[in-house]
Amino acid sequence: MREGVSRAELSVQRATILSVNAAPPAPLLLVHGDEELLAARAIAGAVEAARAADPGADVREYEAGSLVAGEVAEMLSPSLFGGRRVLVIRSGQDARKDLTAALLAYAKNPDPDVTLIVAHVGGAKGKAFADGLRAAGAEVIPAAKLKGDRERIAFVRDEFRRNGVRCDEAAASALLASVGNDLREIAAACSQLLADTDGKITEAVVARYYKGRAEVSGFTVADAAMVGDLPGALEALRWALHVGVDPVPIADALADGVRTVARVASAGRGNPYQLASTLGMPAWKIQRAQERSRGWTPDGLIDAMRAAADCNAAVKGGAEDRGYALEQAVFAVAAARRNGGAR
Repeated sequence: MREGVSRAELSVQRATILSVNAAPPAPLLLVHGDEELLAARAIAGAVEAARAADPGADVREYEAGSLVAGEVAEMLSPSLFGGRRVLVIRSGQDARKDLTAALLAYAKNPDPDVTLIVAHVGGAKGKAFADGLRAAGAEVIPAAKLKGDRERIAFVRDEFRRNGVRCDEAAASALLASVGNDLREIAAACSQLLADTDGKITEAVVARYYKGRAEVSGFTVADAAMVGDLPGALEALRWALHVGVDPVPIADALADGVRTVARVASAGRGNPYQLASTLGMPAWKIQRAQERSRGWTPDGLIDAMRAAADCNAAVKGGAEDRGYALEQAVFAVAAARRNGGAR
């Protein structure tokens, strides 16, 4: 992996590069991971590459769980009439033993005019099948779900970069705060911004475009609570609940806000860029947390973390009034900042 490129960027780049490659795809492709968008892009890219090499390519798709070995034997056997063929097998982890054995036997000597694409979500189920394809020399396209802010931010920035548009970390974070963590929604939001804006994507551009959505996100509630703006936090919370924002992401945002400030505060007042690798956070997020840590004491943060944890347990544990649980948490966080953890 070259320096400065994250797993998220490599996943996206690898999943789309086939679509712009004039050469036909490899005879064996393993699309490995449980992120539907990346898997769909990888499969579509391979099919497009095969059709670019041969417009008359015969493309067939199957679900592994409903296939038996005999059904794919004809597709994989040499054709008397020539022409490229593409066989897409989805949900490879559900393949039965006879199909797995037949495909792995075929993988030892694949037909160069056939592209076999197997999508596998990863995990323990069907692991021997995925491992066998790797051992046979299948080209692996990673499609795992992105984990954490850093990978999702890298995905957003790469979506814009591939279209010749600049997007900084703060803008990418603002977009995630507005649309959530579902990769399909994120990609759709990026596409919409690309269509409706020109040049550099900044935090101000995102805020202007998503005005109304960002204002009622859980992050807005958390930000206000962490800087001691109790009226602002309560107003944002009540409006969010009024317009139908789910209580769970609000509770998660509040917990993340407290946790992030506590981690950054414990690391001292160092340079955000120097602390980024140590804390595993982007520099802009560290800088913002350092600003929000003013006015907090260690004991106050302990109380705030306890309140956020209690809120999470109530909201996710089926409390009768989840809105009330969130309000009480906002009051408790504000009190912890104001009182400095005084008992």
